[in-house]
Amino acid sequence: MTDISTANGTDPRRASDIVASTLGRRRRKQARLKWIGISAISIAFLMLFILVASLVSTGWQAFTQTHLTLEVFVDPEEIPAERLPRGGFDDALAASLARMLPGVDMDDRATAKAVEGILSNGAQFELRDRVVANPELIGQTLTMKVPVSDPYDQLYKGLIERATPEVNRRVKDNEIAWFDALTEQGAISKPFNFGLFANADSRFPELAGLKGALVGSFWALLICFLISFPLGIGSAIYLEEFAPKNKLSDFIEVNINNLAAVPSVVFGLLALAVFIGWFGLPRSAPFVGGLTLALMTMPTIIIATRAALKAVPPSIREAALGLGASKQQMVFQHVLPLAMPGILTGTIIGLAQALGETAPLLLIGMNAFITSAAASPFESATALPTQIFIWADSPERGFVSRTSAAILVLLGFLIIMNAIAIFLRQKFERRW
Repeated sequence: MTDISTANGTDPRRASDIVASTLGRRRRKQARLKWIGISAISIAFLMLFILVASLVSTGWQAFTQTHLTLEVFVDPEEIPAERLPRGGFDDALAASLARMLPGVDMDDRATAKAVEGILSNGAQFELRDRVVANPELIGQTLTMKVPVSDPYDQLYKGLIERATPEVNRRVKDNEIAWFDALTEQGAISKPFNFGLFANADSRFPELAGLKGALVGSFWALLICFLISFPLGIGSAIYLEEFAPKNKLSDFIEVNINNLAAVPSVVFGLLALAVFIGWFGLPRSAPFVGGLTLALMTMPTIIIATRAALKAVPPSIREAALGLGASKQQMVFQHVLPLAMPGILTGTIIGLAQALGETAPLLLIGMNAFITSAAASPFESATALPTQIFIWADSPERGFVSRTSAAILVLLGFLIIMNAIAIFLRQKFERRW
C-alpha cells in the first residue's frame, strides 16, 4: 500500500482526503442546480396556468348566448305576401315584444327604438327566412327563440354592473326594468351558443361565429399538406439516401436548416410579392395561404424526415442490399416504412405550427371581413389566427369574450394535433 502513489507522487490517502473535503460542496452545488431547474419548471407551469385560467375566465361566457322566447304575430299589414322577401319584419318583432312589456308606448319614436334595441339585428332575418320559406305563416303567431343584442347579453351575464351610474352604462334604467320584466316572465334563457361554430363573422357580437375561420383554416391546411408533405419527404429522401455528399449538398442542407428558423413574416412578404404580385393569384384566398404555409412547413418536414431516416439502423439497408434489392427498393420498401412514424409525427407538428401562424396570413389579406364560409380554396376567407386578430381589435365588449373563446378553440386544435403525433409515435415507434 505504501508503494502506491498517484502520477504526480501524491499519497493516495491524501488524495482521498481532498476528494472527501470537496464532496459536500459538490453535493450542495448539485442540489442547488436541481432546485433551480425545479423552480424554472414551476414558474413555467405557473405562467401557463395563469394564461389558460385568464382565457377560460374570459372566454367561457362566449360559449353561451342570451336568448328571448317571443310570440310573434306575423301581421299581414306589416308583411304582405306580395312584397316578400321585403316587409316590416323588424316592426312585427318590436310590436310583439312591446306586448310583453308593461306601460310601453310604441308611438314614441325613442321608446320604439329602445324596444327594438333589445333584439339582435339577426332576429328580423330569421323571421324573414321562415316566412319566405312558408308564406302561409302570414297572419299566424309564431314562437321564436332569438338572441338579444350585445348590451343585454352582457347585462344578463353580469358583465354590466347595475350599480354603475346610468350615464356610464350602455343600458338605461328603464331598459333594465324591461329586461327584468322579461326575465320574470321566463322569456329569457342562456343556452349553449351553437352560433359560435355555425355562424360566420358579423359586426354584431351576438351573431359572430367561427365557421368562416374554421373553413378557411381547413382549406389552407389542406393545401399546405398536399404540397409540403410529398415535396418535403421526396427532398429528404433524395438528400439523405441518394444525393452525393459534396459541397452542393452541404450548401443545400445548411440553407434548409436556416429556412426552418426564418421568421414567418418573411414568408408572408415572399408570398405577397411572388404569389399575389407576380402570379396574380387571388388575395385573401386560402389557396395562397396554403402555399405560404407550405413554404414554412417544408423545412420542418425535411428535417424531421431526414432524422427519421437516420434513425433506421444501417443493418436494415445492408440486409436488403445483401438479398439483391436495388437501392431504390431498399429505400422505399424497407427504410421508408420503418421511418414513417417519425415522418408523420414531424409532419403533424409542422402542420400544428402552421395552424397558429398569423403574420403571413395577415400580409396576404386573410384578415378581411368575410360574412360567409368559403366554398372553395380560391374564395376570400379568413383563418382562426386572423379571426382572433380581427376580434381582438374590435371595440365592442362582446368581442372580448369571443376572442378568448376563439383562442381556446385554436389551443384545442393544437392540443389534438400534438396528441395525435404522440399517439402515432408511441404506437408505431420501433426500438432498435
